[in-house]
Amino acid sequence: MTPLLIATWNKGKRRELQQLLSDLPFALMSLDDILGLEPVLETGGTFLENASLKASGYAIQSGLLTLADDSGLEVDALGGAPGVLSARYAGDGASDRQRVEKLLGDLRNVDEPDRTARFVSAVATASSNGSIINMSVGRCEGRIAFEPRGSGGFGYDPIFIPAGSEMTFAELPPEIKNQISHRHTALEKAREFLRNLTCDSAAR
Repeated sequence: MTPLLIATWNKGKRRELQQLLSDLPFALMSLDDILGLEPVLETGGTFLENASLKASGYAIQSGLLTLADDSGLEVDALGGAPGVLSARYAGDGASDRQRVEKLLGDLRNVDEPDRTARFVSAVATASSNGSIINMSVGRCEGRIAFEPRGSGGFGYDPIFIPAGSEMTFAELPPEIKNQISHRHTALEKAREFLRNLTCDSAAR
């Protein structure tokens, strides 16, 4: 099977991506499988720009068909923050718990009707020479809880309640979350493209 490199160092995100792509006819690989890779800097101003930078950068280094995701949380009461800075919202090296605590602190005076938010995921696929050959975006609307709930998922999942639910992403079973998440929506579009790729076109 043609290898497909999943370009993320985030173990939680990698696990979720692998679950969502596991039925495709590709040999899924992670960045940990390849020695000597240099981190690709996420200098873009949008999720799509960052996903494209990662897909292209790791494809060029590895010589493999590469899929990258850039995702984050947009909170309306914070003007769309943390946005593309979601992973660094509490500073470089901060834990998921520290990021969640900072966000809840920033929203401490915001009432429930104004706690609307959305998760956004952008997915880019690059050919083995680094050319971007597919891009897609998915969104999941919801709101921010007043305290963390649940032990599943990762990142901001314990405080994000998707529209139509009273449970946070971290409380939902993975198979339910994966049906409604922003990442699922973006990947469904990417999956359709990948299904139509032949081994010959993927290798170019």
